[in-house]
Amino acid sequence: MPFWFDNHCHLGADADVVVARALAGGVVGMVTVGCDLADSRAAVATASAHESVWATVGVHPHEASAGVIGLTELLTEPKVVAVGEAGLDFHYDHSPRSAQRDVFAAQIGFANSYNLPLVIHTREAWEETFTLLDKEGIPDRTVFHCFTGGPHEAQESLARGALLSLSGIVTFRAADDLRAAVAICPLDKLMVETDSPYLTPVPHRGKPNEPAFVAIVGVAVAETMGCTVEEVAEATTSNAQSFYDLI
Repeated sequence: MPFWFDNHCHLGADADVVVARALAGGVVGMVTVGCDLADSRAAVATASAHESVWATVGVHPHEASAGVIGLTELLTEPKVVAVGEAGLDFHYDHSPRSAQRDVFAAQIGFANSYNLPLVIHTREAWEETFTLLDKEGIPDRTVFHCFTGGPHEAQESLARGALLSLSGIVTFRAADDLRAAVAICPLDKLMVETDSPYLTPVPHRGKPNEPAFVAIVGVAVAETMGCTVEEVAEATTSNAQSFYDLI
């Protein structure tokens, strides 16, 4: 059985059951992600309670109006492995764009100062995201989580040394542009994720997503790249463990 690493999920109150199902399905590790201060604290608590779970702490662009006060207090917790998810979301604009830019810049600074990876969320803000990264200094370890761009965005991301993390969207019928990006990405620059409980992959659409489904993402990546499932599992798991400094 191939072994997988879900490098981006949002574990909730049912974490005990969800983690157990993932482990039984060949998932060897999970990173649960913080989206604001309270959510980041919960992620740290969940990770601390499960040997195979780690946490990020960050402020999602939707929550940027709340700022980053208190976030740095969590960055030295033993199971915290990254800053994020941070970035820009100009699709919903739940926070003013000026606040999004300020909070994203602050978190880029945290990643650089604490020598931690940066987990980026970007939606309908690719050029602005690249510009801010170039200005603030892209961290040595950076990933575009739930990558949804095409070949151009993939090339721009890879040129900055970033990894691409693929979610269940790669299984969606309309995601041809994304699959074209996957096809040109080196295997050593890819990770897989569920972003659970969101973005459930085909054929489980309509059900809550969970880390156990990350293998479905991996199979779709293998089909797109013309690799074996085992090759994708081995590479993406190794990439995640190295990226988050777990080996």
